[in-house]
Amino acid sequence: MTTRELKQKYLKFFEEKEHKIISGSSLIPENDPTALFISAGMHPLVPYLLGEKHPAGKRLVDVQKSIRTSDIDEVGDDVHLTFFEMLGNWSLGDYWKKEAIEMSWEFLTDKKWLGLDKDKISVTVFAGDSDAPFDEESYNLWLKKGIPKERIAKLPKKDNFWGPAGKTGPCGPCTEMFYKPRPTSQDEVVAGGGIEIWNDVFMEFSKTVGGKYEPLKQKNVDTGMGVERTVAVLNGYDNVYETDVFKPIIEKIEELSGKKYKDHKKEFRIVADHIKASVFILASGIDPYKTERGYVLRRLLRKAILFVKTLGIQGMNPIAQIGETVIAIYKDEYPELEDDKNIISKLIFEGAQFNRVLQKGGKEYEKIESKKTGKIKFPSVEDEKQFDQYVKNQDKKPIYSQPIASDGSIMKFFTVDDLEKSIISGKEAFDLYQTHGFPLEIIKDLASRKGLSVDEDGFYEEFKKHQELSRTAIAGRFKSGLADNSEAVTKLHTATHLLLAALRKVLGEHVYQKGSNITAERLRLDFSHSEKMTAEQLKKVEDAVNEVIIKDLPINCYEVSLEKAKEIGAMGVFESKYGDKVKVYSVGMSDCPFSCEICAGPHIKSTGQLGHFKILKEEASSAGVRRIKAILE
Repeated sequence: MTTRELKQKYLKFFEEKEHKIISGSSLIPENDPTALFISAGMHPLVPYLLGEKHPAGKRLVDVQKSIRTSDIDEVGDDVHLTFFEMLGNWSLGDYWKKEAIEMSWEFLTDKKWLGLDKDKISVTVFAGDSDAPFDEESYNLWLKKGIPKERIAKLPKKDNFWGPAGKTGPCGPCTEMFYKPRPTSQDEVVAGGGIEIWNDVFMEFSKTVGGKYEPLKQKNVDTGMGVERTVAVLNGYDNVYETDVFKPIIEKIEELSGKKYKDHKKEFRIVADHIKASVFILASGIDPYKTERGYVLRRLLRKAILFVKTLGIQGMNPIAQIGETVIAIYKDEYPELEDDKNIISKLIFEGAQFNRVLQKGGKEYEKIESKKTGKIKFPSVEDEKQFDQYVKNQDKKPIYSQPIASDGSIMKFFTVDDLEKSIISGKEAFDLYQTHGFPLEIIKDLASRKGLSVDEDGFYEEFKKHQELSRTAIAGRFKSGLADNSEAVTKLHTATHLLLAALRKVLGEHVYQKGSNITAERLRLDFSHSEKMTAEQLKKVEDAVNEVIIKDLPINCYEVSLEKAKEIGAMGVFESKYGDKVKVYSVGMSDCPFSCEICAGPHIKSTGQLGHFKILKEEASSAGVRRIKAILE
């Protein structure tokens, strides 16, 4: 079965179960400052999981593009990917555990659908703790389906309880489905029981500020099935890289390198995964030389380039050639990949840029590496007296010891001198980064090949000293989270609509939204316009927004068909994710609104609540795109 066939079957199955098919969202979260990318199918639907009414109804199904950076260092194994597709179906206060489990089971095992062997499926349920009880209902439902007790693992919160992604919010127990030859004991299920192919999340609690888990008024079902993993299972593969969405990429790398995939699996997999993810991020309008998301993009591309060189691939623009293969695989389903002519040119440019980085910084790195000794060679002793003699004979510095068993009963002994020579210090790594643009990940990869390690904590300490980046900030932004629906963000979101409308009135109707980012402190809007705005134009925009605020115009919300929304002139950058019916927000009188946009919210009730609008900065974002940052005072 191909990935496209699986997606078609999934959508058809849930459509027959009265779910409305909605289109997937952009990889860039709308109005969620807590996350860099959409990392799960539920992410774009957060407002509806929190209680807002979805135009398409209470039962939804879709295919969602996702980027997950938390597992980026795991890429190269059999199942972890940076870019992947998720199949998801949702109940927004409609059906509950019984129906969700029955539908999951039917789709997995019925010969009309996937027809998996029932005896090779194992499941997990939430074991319960002091915060929430054992999920006895799911446990009993699986027993009724014929899953024996030894194939049902009761797992704790860290394994089988979703959320909340933030400190508070909706959360609940999970029941996950794994596929492999029948486990012989519950311990085997706990240990992993095969490849996870489906996860049903039952959002029945809300975690409060005080840490309590209270029942939700609207209980939701949020389920997910990884496309690539499931296709691998259906075709009998033990890894995702043999599927139809990776095989042509692997073959292209074999062609370019003259090497066989079976002899260099990790390198091939990293190159294939990272370039695929980079192509989709570029197609989302992200520039490698911008902060945050651009950092992730550079990290992916540069590691891919490093491994391309490791594989001995020469010639013109190998990154671009692999990127073209990715586009060929997905262009029919995601035409924006082929429509965006800048993707390949940006791959070529980044390849050239990083090659220069490697040429310059490579020599400095080699100087540092030449002073190191690689893996510490321990004397084969576990006795302190013998080690004392070793130290004396080697004329080394004082002893440094480290337990290698959890109880500390067995010790390895080595000297401080040995230790220092096996580690690239934080300062050395940071100097390579600051002076030569060598990313930490590249330094780590190069070091590991010679048995060296890198002092990462020291590296981030150097970052802090130079006031460039803190470890907490960079790590925190790579994690997904619930959308911020606070009052401040809601106001700024509404103000962004007013800003876009004002820009179109002052600059012309060629202005369209190209992206936005809203935090509790400020809004940022990217829009199509090729010239720097004049001070007069900026003042006109600012005045136009403030005039609307002073008038305290009502903000109206109504649901119409997508065609009707277009007919009345509603703008909608993200319209594709809503399906047949959409929400339209208009500011002012319905016959002549100041602003009219398709949007999922959140919004305030009237413009008078906003305060004073002030533009802080106008600047270039990318070719043909300008950026405005503004606040509400």
